[in-house]
Parts: sequence; C-alpha cells; structure tokens
Amino acid sequence: MTTTHDELQRSAADHLLLHFSKQRLDDLLVLERGEGPYVFDTRGRRYVDALSSLFCAQLGYSYGAEFAAAVTEQLTRLPFNTNWATAHPPAIELAQRLTALAPAGLTRAYFTNGGSEAVEAAWKLVREHYVAIGQPRRTKAIARDVAYHGVTLGALALTGVPRFKDAFGPPPIDVTHVSNTNAFRAPDGADPAAFRDRLLAEVEAAIVAAGPDEVALIVAEPVQNAGGCLTPPPGYWRGLRELADRYGILLMADEVITGCGRLGEWFGVAREDVTPDLVTVAKGITSAYAPMGAVLATDRVVEPLDARVLRHGITFGGHPASAAVALRNLDIFARDGVLENVRALEPYLRDRLGDLLALPIVGDVRGAGFFWAIELVKDDANGRFDQAERDALLRGYLPGRLREAGLIARADDRGDAVLQIAPPLISDNAVLDEIVGGLSDVLTDAGKRFAAA
Repeated sequence: MTTTHDELQRSAADHLLLHFSKQRLDDLLVLERGEGPYVFDTRGRRYVDALSSLFCAQLGYSYGAEFAAAVTEQLTRLPFNTNWATAHPPAIELAQRLTALAPAGLTRAYFTNGGSEAVEAAWKLVREHYVAIGQPRRTKAIARDVAYHGVTLGALALTGVPRFKDAFGPPPIDVTHVSNTNAFRAPDGADPAAFRDRLLAEVEAAIVAAGPDEVALIVAEPVQNAGGCLTPPPGYWRGLRELADRYGILLMADEVITGCGRLGEWFGVAREDVTPDLVTVAKGITSAYAPMGAVLATDRVVEPLDARVLRHGITFGGHPASAAVALRNLDIFARDGVLENVRALEPYLRDRLGDLLALPIVGDVRGAGFFWAIELVKDDANGRFDQAERDALLRGYLPGRLREAGLIARADDRGDAVLQIAPPLISDNAVLDEIVGGLSDVLTDAGKRFAAA
C-alpha cells in the first residue's frame, strides 16, 4: 500500500491517468483530507479550497459523517436498482423535491452520473421531443463561443472551444456558436442595453441562417464559466426565451456549475425570472459527496414522449446511494441556511474582489454569488498577454505561487488570462478575507513580473 508522499508521487506517475492535464506532473498536488473550507495535502500543508474542488464541494469537507449515515441507511435497505422500467423511493423523492425547487413549469427529472451525461441526455430528450411531434428536421443547435458543455461527443459538439474537440472528428450535432456575454472588451459593453440587443440580434440571425425549422435548441449557462464568469446583460435571458418561443425552439440552461447554490439560488436562471424548457445540473447536487447529475424538463418537452419508449438510459443514473446523498444535501442546505449565506455575503465578496482592480495586472472582476473571475492584463490599456506570456503566467508562475500562498484557485486560458474562484458556500467573512488577501499577494507579485510598469 502506498502511503508516503514520495510513494504516492511515484505511483501516480506510473499508473494514474490525469484528467485535462499533462501526465507525470512534477510534484503532483495530492490531497488526503479536508475540513470545512480547507484541504490538506500529503505533506500536511493546508490550503483554502477557493475553487470548491472544481465548483463541486458546496458544503466543504465537514459533513462526511452525516452523508455516510445516509448512504449506510440506503445501502442496507436497497444497495442498487436502475430507473429502467423500475424505480426506487430515493429517486422518486428526489425528482419531486428538485422540481419543487425549480422555476415553475420544470416538473420532470432524469438522473445521470454527472454534467456531461446530463447535457448529452438533454440533447437526446430534445431530439426525441421533435421526432414525437412530427418535426424530425430539427437537428441543429445554437450555443455560445468559448462555452464548455461537457466531454461526451454530443456535449462536446455544443462546446465552443475548438481545441477541445477538433481532434475527435466531425461533431455529431450541427451547432452554430454565437458571441458570449463578455462585456469587458466589447465595443458596446459599457451600454448594457445596446450590448444585449446586439447579442440577441446575432442569435436571431444564426437561427435564420441555420433554418428556423431546423434548429432544435438554444443552450447557454446563466453565468458562463469558460472565459471567466461571464454574466449576462439585463434582459438577455428574457430575449432568449422570446426568440425560442418565436421560432418553436427549446431553451436550455446548463447549470452544471451555476446550479445548486453557486449563485445563491438552487437554479441560477431563477435570477433572470425565466423558465427554460430544460435545465442540467450536476456537481453541487450532492455537494460532491457522491457522483450525480440531472436533467429537469417541462411537461411541454416530455408529454409527447409519455406514450413512447425513451431511447436513452444510464445504468447507474439515479443510483439509490447518490439519490440519498442528494436528498440529505437538500436537507442540510435548508437547515444550515446555505443559500442565505451566499446571498448575504455576495456583496461583501464583490466589494473585496473589487479592491483588486487597483493592482496593475487586474483588468476586470466579474461574476455573481460565490462564482468570480479576475481577468489579468499586461498594461494600463488592458492589453492582452500573447500565447507565450499566458503560458508563462498561467501554467508556469501562478499554480506554484498560489500553492505557496495556501490557495487553490483556477488559472485558465481561453484566449485571455483569467483567474477564477468559487469558494465553498459555507464560507464566512474570515474565509473570504483569507482568499482575497492571498489573491492580492499573489497578483501583486505577478504584476511585478508580468505587467508593464
């Protein structure tokens, strides 16, 4: 059994394939325990998990005993059953409770093991819907540039990051990618109404160009993750809803990241006062104490399928133990006021992060709830770093410097240099201060190295 830090490093290098990473990383960060918003590596070093383990660990790391009890109870009662022409009480109860929390009209739930599977399942529901109502030519979708929707081939087709998918051949879905909602460098970004109207006009033009009777789906995140927490201008989601209705298209909110409390609501799209036809969630549905995802859909989507066989299934989707964890997660959110904590502290976090704009390397701070990004620039004119500079900053300097500061955050490159945080939703003012203070130290040093004097 490998137990020491060095043994684990060697074993990982020899046997473990890492996700979205170069293999055989030097000094791989191996985490062995967590407590509250903190995690500890195999050398005993403590870090603030300012990314919630990739937007998943909503409750942090101190609820293990409570979730373990829920799992033990379920495993001793019924360890497994599928949702293939049968069901089990935890899945039924979870479907009822999730849809009760969702925007009015989202009444059905389909369970998966994670976010990519949820997006894939949503697309299949969309296609089945249009076949059932006699519109099989609707095979196209509208998505947004730079947006990430998953790694399965259907979800990857919706993803607007070419380098993630070009190597895998022609996409199985004909997708038009339109501009995202990054206002930072947009010529009309300082005028929210003009910015919104231009973006919506582009969506409509894409629908018309693709063929209004051939487009099945418009998909967007309430706050887009890739590119760095891109918030929509006021009225944007209402405009998407109107366009979808005008052309007979279904509208989907991909909430794999923004759902389950990240924006202070169970479903982030609730902040827009719009009901989409479908919503995907994952990550925070169990606060990462078990794998799970879901698609929520309206009766309009599903009723045409009630007399048909849905030609999609996932063996472990809605696993009884995962459903039990998700149910306990809902209980804890209500009992401990988790959503209320995010809503109460969002203005404080926004203001504290806003202080970083005084640093020469910080060009923009944007986000919502406990989901924020800092765009890094090379000079007072908000100049972009070129590829070599981004590699040196985001892949070379920041990961190690953040670890030195005791922070886990995400340095990301989508053509611009972005640093993201997404603290556990149980974080208090002191934890948020610790995160922002660490970021300030790191970015002050980064500015001395990478930003023009």
